[in-house]
Amino acid sequence: MIRGFFRLVGLLLLAGGFIFMVYDGARWVADQTLRFTRFGQFWNDIHQSSQQAFRAWVEGHAPWLWNSVVKVILDQPVFAVMGVLGILLMLLFRPRKPLIGYSRN
Repeated sequence: MIRGFFRLVGLLLLAGGFIFMVYDGARWVADQTLRFTRFGQFWNDIHQSSQQAFRAWVEGHAPWLWNSVVKVILDQPVFAVMGVLGILLMLLFRPRKPLIGYSRN
């Protein structure tokens, strides 16, 4: 049950990444300038106070983690972050291969 839920979340993230890729592509066709929507900007547009609270939490526990990992992820395009996270969830929670000749007891 949990495996199915995480696969569904992964599929939704993958679909969201595809939607943002189409959105950025349509903006490129309209403006003739290639600008990607950054993940940090998207998160800020959705819920600004949660991003600030997350930054305070990360800097409180491991200050080096903010500049070296989280800030790099926040500067990536939304479609890349959502796509990679969705593929990761789909691969991690894929169904097990059936065993041939053995029982699973």
